[in-house]
Amino acid sequence: MIIDFSIQNFYSIKDKITLSFEASSSKDLEEYYIIEPIPNLRLLKLGLIYGANASGKTNILKALDYLRDLILEPFNKKTDSFSFYPFLFDTETPNQNTVFELSFVQNKTKYDYRVELNQQAIVSESLHFYQPRKALVYKRTTNLEKQLTSIDFGSKIKIKSEFQTILEANTLWNNTVLGGFLKTNIEILELKDSLNWFRSTLKTLITTKKDLYPFISSQLEKNEISKESLVSFLNKADLKITDIIIKEEEHNIDENFMTLLEKRINLPKNELSKIRKQGKVESREIFFHHTVENEKGNQTYELPYNLGSLGTQRYYQFSGLLAFMMKNEVIFSIDEIAASLNPDLLKHFLLAFLANTKMAQLIATTHHRELLMEKDILRNDAIWFTEKQANGSTDLYSLTDFDSSVIRNTSSIYNAYKIGKLGAKPNLQDHYITTENG
Repeated sequence: MIIDFSIQNFYSIKDKITLSFEASSSKDLEEYYIIEPIPNLRLLKLGLIYGANASGKTNILKALDYLRDLILEPFNKKTDSFSFYPFLFDTETPNQNTVFELSFVQNKTKYDYRVELNQQAIVSESLHFYQPRKALVYKRTTNLEKQLTSIDFGSKIKIKSEFQTILEANTLWNNTVLGGFLKTNIEILELKDSLNWFRSTLKTLITTKKDLYPFISSQLEKNEISKESLVSFLNKADLKITDIIIKEEEHNIDENFMTLLEKRINLPKNELSKIRKQGKVESREIFFHHTVENEKGNQTYELPYNLGSLGTQRYYQFSGLLAFMMKNEVIFSIDEIAASLNPDLLKHFLLAFLANTKMAQLIATTHHRELLMEKDILRNDAIWFTEKQANGSTDLYSLTDFDSSVIRNTSSIYNAYKIGKLGAKPNLQDHYITTENG
């Protein structure tokens, strides 16, 4: 699980900001919100980020996603460059390094990870763990002139000298040590645990354009998602869906189709050879059973997924996420979580997430301020705001940062946000447009 995540000099983020999942001392909604992966560490399941357009909300999620890719998709050539930008509204920051810091829990062990980079190389990197006191796993430095990596391990990490040599050789100057470890056939428990956390626990960013249908349907087919849970979520959302059916069909293929397959889809050569030999492919499609009431009583009709509304499709995907999070220790981040969803459906989704998951976390951005009225589902420490400062950079702060002169226990968070007492709103001017002709 994530404890906290810090970012510095990444797109609109200039100075260091930190998103924390450590819970305050409040016992409000304790049983729904609090995860305790190790004794005395109380973490929140949910973090919601509010803010005006272009205030940097999405960049926080992008930073976490970029860090994940940095580790799991290491470059194979030292001439490859990173595809991000530092803060550009400044004379100094374009030439300064970007820094990510992440504290997380894996297998009941707390880890602190830090990486500093520019657009050509990883400048420095470190990993610490707590057993129970903080101890060094490794510290990495890069000779930027020679483009070489040096790795020093802590005294508690027992590693053969030849393993260290292999790891250094596989850690290019533009690879993280964890990315280098991904390329090696050696065993270092703490690196393996950390790498598995990024690979299995932290999932890729879900944007409004991200189609989750293939992922959810494949997990449903492999029984990684409970069909009963998925149907239950959909039925309780009043979508009249009482069953989900997966239909399989075989299609004969010709050479033109094979040529298209080779160009458009990145399949392994052995898979392409198998398809060519068989001369056919299988397709799978999801169908919903809709039960409605008419003059004949309750009648069930079958409709393909693609005939459902955008809201129905989106909620099918979100219901699949819920079913997946019920069974797995995972972290999802969702940009604009309210997109294509009725406000009541969004509330239903968040309630279902809080009530049914045990070891999952959700980070989301939203403009849906009416959620702030829902004191029965939101804790103050789960609410965050981004605000664009005068210099164009992103500031991040929590609702708990405000004292009682701004927010009291009896205060309406919605009203305080709406009238601007909490900031994180656009500074709009009048509606008139001035032209040269007046």
